[in-house]
Order: sequence, then structure tokens, then C-alpha cells
Amino acid sequence: MADYTMQPESPSPARPRKTPEQLRSHRWYGVNDLRSFGHRSRTAQMGYHRADYAGKPVIAIINTWSDINPCHSHFRQRVEEVKRGIWQAGGFPVEMPAMSLSEPFQKPTTMLYRNLLAMETEELLRSYPADGCVLMGGCDKTTPALLMGAMSMDLPTIFVPAGPMLRGNWNGVTLGSGSDTWKYWAELRAGNITEHDWQGIEDGIARSPGHCMTMGTASTMTAVVEAMGMCLSGASSIPAPDSRHAQMASLSGRRIVEMVWEDWKPSEIMTPAAFDNGVRTALALSGSTNAIVHLIAMARRAGYALTLDRYDELARGTPVLANVRPSGKYLMEDFYYAGGLRGMLAQLRDLIDTTTLTVDGRTLGECIEGARVFNDDVIRSRDNPLVAHDGLAVLRGNLAPDGAVIKPPAAEPHLLRHTGRAVVFRDYNDMAARIDDPDLDIDADSVIVLQNAGPQGAPGMPEWGQLPIPQKLLRQGVRDMVRISDARMSGTSYGACVLHVAPESYVGGPLAFVRDGDLIELDVPARKLNLLIDDEEFARRRAAWSAPVPKFERGYGKLYLRHISQADKGCDFDFLEPVEVRAGGDPEIH
Repeated sequence: MADYTMQPESPSPARPRKTPEQLRSHRWYGVNDLRSFGHRSRTAQMGYHRADYAGKPVIAIINTWSDINPCHSHFRQRVEEVKRGIWQAGGFPVEMPAMSLSEPFQKPTTMLYRNLLAMETEELLRSYPADGCVLMGGCDKTTPALLMGAMSMDLPTIFVPAGPMLRGNWNGVTLGSGSDTWKYWAELRAGNITEHDWQGIEDGIARSPGHCMTMGTASTMTAVVEAMGMCLSGASSIPAPDSRHAQMASLSGRRIVEMVWEDWKPSEIMTPAAFDNGVRTALALSGSTNAIVHLIAMARRAGYALTLDRYDELARGTPVLANVRPSGKYLMEDFYYAGGLRGMLAQLRDLIDTTTLTVDGRTLGECIEGARVFNDDVIRSRDNPLVAHDGLAVLRGNLAPDGAVIKPPAAEPHLLRHTGRAVVFRDYNDMAARIDDPDLDIDADSVIVLQNAGPQGAPGMPEWGQLPIPQKLLRQGVRDMVRISDARMSGTSYGACVLHVAPESYVGGPLAFVRDGDLIELDVPARKLNLLIDDEEFARRRAAWSAPVPKFERGYGKLYLRHISQADKGCDFDFLEPVEVRAGGDPEIH
């Protein structure tokens, strides 16, 4: 079980401490001029006395709660617990609502707006009297977005993860969000369950606050943030309704005040070694493929080039230890009670850098000291891994010169080496219109290809990559096929899905040139993805290709299309990365 014993208020006595005059907020509140008069008088207007904030750290709480985000529905209460901790430690809490990025509701995808939340976070911290910040997130894109913005601003920062929801239940069957949605949707389309059954699943699959309790993007990214040292040790595994989650929120509020006095900044914590720890953690969890895009973007914000090749290098030597859906059989509630992330990291001790710093004021090694595993089927030992290595794999070839990714443990093993003829859909609407056509020329050995689903093509690179299996094949018992796209897929998804093909088809990447009947070779052990046509035919198709009409003509969408990078570079805006990263002179993580 996670240990939340509060550390001494000065865990680093040798570390220099700020004076009240050195606080950033002193420029707003502490000087005697006309502007400060206005700041103080308007604060009094809100009912605060000067004693509430004078000479104290002002802590911005960036809260992504909203009525449209069920994953964060408990944040209305949790923010009060964060504030309680800040008040107790002698700080002045200021809650600042930010864009919610609700994964279940926002169209076409929250990924379109990840960078907007990152910009909002950075500018909130820049423009207001914040000495430090608490980031409240968890639902998929909120975690990387909040961290990207905070890293660019580089004020003392601590992350409060939303926590996973409780396990689902239907007629005595344990349900996992996302994973069982896809599973039972396929069974409904195959005629194996009834509409009444489907309604029961709908009513029972999500039954508490919190994000997905499978190893989706939310659980993966919050665990990664903990492994990188940006939230309290053990915090990411706690189920959202558990009372220890409220305790963690309050302790985070207490800790951020001390971090401000000691000036603990993300730039000291988010080092190349910390990013390697984050990658190792995502791999040992058999985490979401989305983590690749987000970690690359986060690293580039920090001034480092985390490459796909580095990710693949670490994958070859990292075992999968978390027996959690969709690659395993348990859920995050089970993972927490089995020992949580601290327990799993203790199993990985020799593969991670335990000297990296954390917001706890201790090293990662100190944070996981004494951590235990209480169920070795949920969190496997090193000599009994779920998968020995390759929780994720990076593919290259003439179809993906800048890389593509696949999650091998989530695929049927016989498909990891496969050659089949392409069945091509030019976009999502084309696929939705034709995939269940009884006359579609397709069989179980075919390779389904979806074009124009990438960062610009969709737009926003939605989670369309778990392409549906045609209904006529579902009825024959087929449950997995090789599927290729420049889209992403939910971390709760599964199957032999090749994703993030770069460059994307919309900008003239090779995926745009695939035609029905072409042979495509997938060889995961050899890390190959090739379109089996000759160079001359490739050149003819390239010459005949013309750029499509832009998706947006105004507003944020136009800004997005003009500045978004490809998946292998993290899909960040070029103007938000440090100048040295844009210039290509940044140090690589290796």
C-alpha cells in the first residue's frame, strides 16, 4: 500500500531558502506603489485580509474540473483539500480553472487541444502572481498538457493525479473501461449478445469518479509523471474514491509551499534520466502507445530530444510486469492494492536511475525504499514477467520512414509477422460507410489501411487506430487483423494495430500512396513495415499526389495546422519548443 508519511517541512536543510522579498508574488503584493495598492485592495474585495497572503507563497491551482469531464468530477472537492494543505503550510491558494479536455466528449479529439491547454497553463502562470503551482489532471491529455505548460514556465510544480475509477460490473462480470467497450461492441455486432445486455454493460462500466481503470493513456501518463518525480510517491495508483486520495491532495498542497521556499523547479527534476525512467515505466506497464507522443513532446519542452529509437532501445530490455488490461487481466484498483507503482518500480530498481530527484524532496530510490508487492500475479516479478520485453515496438520501412508504433502484447501473436493485401479507406467517413458492406472485398488475411487520420489529416490525430473489423468477419469468429493508420488509438484498445505512421498521409507521407490490393509486410521482431511495390511505382504515385485543401481557414484550427509537428516529434507547436530544440541542436536522451 502506498505510504504518505509527510516528510519534514525542510527535507533539504542544506538547500538555500527564499526570503519573502524573493517571492515572485512580492512584485504584485509586497511593494508600495499604485499597482500594488490595486492588487491588495482587490484581494480585500474578495474577503481576504493582508495577513492571509503577505509574505506568503501564492500557489496557483490549475484545476481542469468541469461539468463535462466525468473523470474529474471529484476535483470540485479535491481542490478544497489541496487548498487546506496550502493554508496549513502557510501559503495562499488561488484556484485557476483551465480547459478541461474531456476525453469522452470532446470532438474530434482532445489531442487537437492538448497544446491549447499547455499554452493556457503556461500563460496563467506567467501572467498572474504565482510562486508555485499545483496541477490537477488525469484524463488523458490533461496530464501532458499541464506538465508541458508548467515546464515551459519552470515554477515550482507538483501534480495531483485524478486517480482511476472503481472497477466496472455487469451481471457478476468485471468490466474495464474502453477495453470491454470494444470487446462487447464487437460481440453485439457479431450477434452474440443482445441489446439488453449492451444496456447493462453501459450502465455498469463506469460507476465512480476517476479516469479509466484500465492501463489506458490516463493511468499510463499519471504513472509516468510519478516515476519522473513530479507527484508525491505512490500518488498515481490511488483509486479516485479512496479516502487516501483526499489525503494525497492535502499533502500535495502542503508540499508545494515548501517547494517554493526551497525553489524546487521542474528543470531540476525533469532530466534526461527522469525521462528514461518515465519510458521504462510506460513499457513495464505495457502502457498506452499515446505515451510515446506525449513523452517526446514533454522532453522537447524540457530541451531534450527523446527519439523513437531511444524508446525502442529501452523496450527491447524492459519486461512487462503489470498484469493489467488490455494486455493483462486485472484493473488499476487491483494494481493499487497489490502494491501500486511503488511496488512495481521496486521490481525495476536495477533498470531505472534511482538517483533522480522528486517533488518529495528525496531521490526516487529513497521514495521506493521498502515498497512491497502483495499480489505477484497483478505485479509480476522479474523472473515471471507478463512479457519478457517489447511492450511497445517502433517500426520503420518505406511505409513509415519516420517511424510507426505497435503494442505487441495486445495483438494476436500470429499477426506479428504478416503479409497481406491492403484494403484502403481514404478517411474515417469512407471507412464508416463501407466497413460493414457485405460486398467489401476483404478476408482475415487482409491489411486494413486508414488514410488521412493524422495530426493534420483528421485533424488532431484522433483515437481511430483500432479500426473496426468488418461485421462479416466478426461473424466468422475473426477478432484481430493487421490494421495500419496515421491515427492514434486509445490506451484501452487492443489488437494488431500499427499507429502513428510518420509522416502522415495528409502531408504526402507514403501511407497516402497505398492502393487496394497492394501487399504490405509487417515484421515486428525485425521492426519492419513495408509497402511491397517497386521504387518506380512509388515515384509515379508520389508525382500524381496533390495536397488536400486545409481543414481550417480561421481561429485556433488555422494556427494548429500551420505549426503542428508530426507524431515522431510529439505533435507540439514548433513555436512552443525551446529555440535549441527547433534548431536541432538539443542533446539527445541516451
